[in-house]
Amino acid sequence: MKKTILYLSISLLLFRCGQPQEVKDEKGLAASNLESLQAQKDELTQQINTATLALEKVNAAMDQLTPTEKRVLVTAAPVEAVNFEHTIEVQANVKTRQNLELYPEFGGKLSAIYVVEGQSVKKGALLAKIDDAGLQEQLDQIALQLSLSKTTFERTERLWNQKIGSEMMYLEAKTRFEAQTKQLDQMKRQLAKTKIYAPFNGTIDQIFANQGANVAPGMTPILRIVNLNTMYVEADVPENYLTSVTQGSKATVEIPVLGQLQNTQIRQTGSYIQPSNRTFRVEAPLENTNGAIKPNLVAKLNIVDYINPEALLVPRRILRQNAEGAYFVFALTHPEGDQNFIAEQRFVELGKSKNEQIEITKGVAAGELLIDEGVSLLEANQKVKRLVQ
Repeated sequence: MKKTILYLSISLLLFRCGQPQEVKDEKGLAASNLESLQAQKDELTQQINTATLALEKVNAAMDQLTPTEKRVLVTAAPVEAVNFEHTIEVQANVKTRQNLELYPEFGGKLSAIYVVEGQSVKKGALLAKIDDAGLQEQLDQIALQLSLSKTTFERTERLWNQKIGSEMMYLEAKTRFEAQTKQLDQMKRQLAKTKIYAPFNGTIDQIFANQGANVAPGMTPILRIVNLNTMYVEADVPENYLTSVTQGSKATVEIPVLGQLQNTQIRQTGSYIQPSNRTFRVEAPLENTNGAIKPNLVAKLNIVDYINPEALLVPRRILRQNAEGAYFVFALTHPEGDQNFIAEQRFVELGKSKNEQIEITKGVAAGELLIDEGVSLLEANQKVKRLVQ
C-alpha cells in the first residue's frame, strides 16, 4: 500500500510536468527574451510547489495508514527533585584527652600502690605513695616550732599594743612566725608530692612500676589512667574542602573493627594548614556508653560537605559525551500518543556525584522524562517508543 501511494504521487508529478506547453530547444531558449524565460521559470516553480504540497499530503496519509511504524524502543523515567547530601570520606583516629601516664614529682622508693589494672577510680582518689624519706618528721618538727613562734608573736604583739617592749622585738617575733608559717606550707606541698592522686574519673589501664622500685621525678611512669567516656575522632582533611567543611557540619563515624556507625558533627576545625600534605585538622565527638571504643582505633569519617534539598539526580549510565567532552542526555519530547516521542538531545552541566548517581545543575527540569535503556542507540531528534513497565 505504501509503495502504491508513492508511485501514484510520482505519476501525478510527471503528469503535471508533462502537460502541453511550449517546448523549446537550446537554440529556442537562447533566442527567447528575458521576460519569456522568467515566465517559464515561474510556471515551473509553481508546479514544483504544487507537487511538494501533494507529496506532504501523501506522506501524512501514509503515516496514518502505517500504525506499525518501526521506532527505537526505550525506557525513560521522570527527573525528580530530591534532598541530596554529598559526603567526603577521610581516615580518622579515635582519641581521648583523658588518657594520661602519671609520673612522680618526688624521687624515692615506691612504697605502695593502692589500685589494680582495670579498676575504676574517682577524681582525687589516692593511687600510689612514695616513701617520704623523713619529710613527715620534718613537717612535725616545723609544726612544733611554728606553734612556739605563734605564741611568742601573739604575746609580743599584745605587749607592743600596750607600748611595752621594743619595736625590734615585735618585728623579730612577727618575722619568725611568718617565715615558719611559709616553711610549714612548703613542707606540706613537698610531702603531698609523695602521693599520686587520680586527676579525673577513669579506669586504671596499666601499671608500669612495681612496689618497692625506685622512681625518679618526670622519668619513671607509675601508671596510666584513661577515661573512655569522652572520646572523639581526629582526621586530616584536604585544604580544598576548607570552605565546605566547617564547625557544625554533619558527619558519620564508622569503626570497622567494632561494626559501629555513629552520627555526629564537626565540633572543631583547625586554623593551620599542614605544609607537608596540605591538610587541616578536624575533630568530632563520639559516644561510648558501653566502653567498647578504645583510643587509637582506626575509623572512617564521612563529612557532609554539600547539601541541596532540590537536587536533580540521574544515573551515570544515561550520560553521553561528545568529541568535545561535553555531556548530554536524551529527553522525551513531542508526545504523539501511544507512547511515541521524539528523542531530544540536551547538553547538561554536572554537579556532585554519589555512588552511581550524579547531579545535573543545568540543562533539564524536574518532571522531564530522560531516556535510560536504549540511549546508546539514539541520534538527535530520532523517533522513539517508550516502554512502560
